[in-house]
Amino acid sequence: MRDSGKNFVFISIIIFLFFGILEGHGQAVVNPAATDNEVEIGIVEHLDTYLPDSISLINENGEQVWLSDVIDKPTIINFVYYRCPGICSPLMEAVAGVMDKSDLTPGEDYQVLTISFDPTEGIDLGIRKKGNYLNLMNNSDKVTAAKTGWKFFVSDSASIIRATNATGFKYKKTGNDFLHAASLTVVSPDGKITRYLNGLYFLPFEWKMAIVEASKGQSGATLNKVLRFCYSYDPDGQTYVLNVTKISATLIMFFAFIFLLYLVIKPKRKTII
Repeated sequence: MRDSGKNFVFISIIIFLFFGILEGHGQAVVNPAATDNEVEIGIVEHLDTYLPDSISLINENGEQVWLSDVIDKPTIINFVYYRCPGICSPLMEAVAGVMDKSDLTPGEDYQVLTISFDPTEGIDLGIRKKGNYLNLMNNSDKVTAAKTGWKFFVSDSASIIRATNATGFKYKKTGNDFLHAASLTVVSPDGKITRYLNGLYFLPFEWKMAIVEASKGQSGATLNKVLRFCYSYDPDGQTYVLNVTKISATLIMFFAFIFLLYLVIKPKRKTII
């Protein structure tokens, strides 16, 4: 009995470490099974639902437009607030980076809509922020395309609530700032939510896959946590490569867990005297 207790504790530690390693490589902000009332800050996925027609925005020309009219191609929506001292800047830098690396052309194959969820912000601030992020892109053709294919907006409080509720984007105001997740919502040309991209960096083939599927109206599960775990960015080759070391270590941990579990549950041989 004493040995069984020790084995149980040891196996529990192995399980904790194994799943802790896996979870440590992703940003846990998504709970697809949760309801809107169960999540205060994060993302509740609303796959296969359509955005409402009653979302009003102010574009870079200071004109009032309807979100449903702006969406005419595969669209990636990201909610930020332009004064954000936290994850908004890394998120926008990640968007600029993957737009720069992707072989798809913004404004032609897809578009990105950046919407401030702070109703006190004006579009002038959004325009300045857009210029900053365009300057991070190195491909001159992509920069030219992004000037029209990456659109910045502000809005009123009622439309912001409708937009964030429709996409499952949950945030909380704390003083003058907000607590929120880093997430993008991918929408088909007819306004259906088809995928979510979460975190602070994105793989070019994941980006392309989400856009191609959105163009067909096909929805898919959030895969970027798995993809980011399996692939790492190679700065020398400027591409993403399979992380053999990380995958091998995970497999070793997995099979070690299976072996230890076998040792614990296998029937003991009776000793014949």
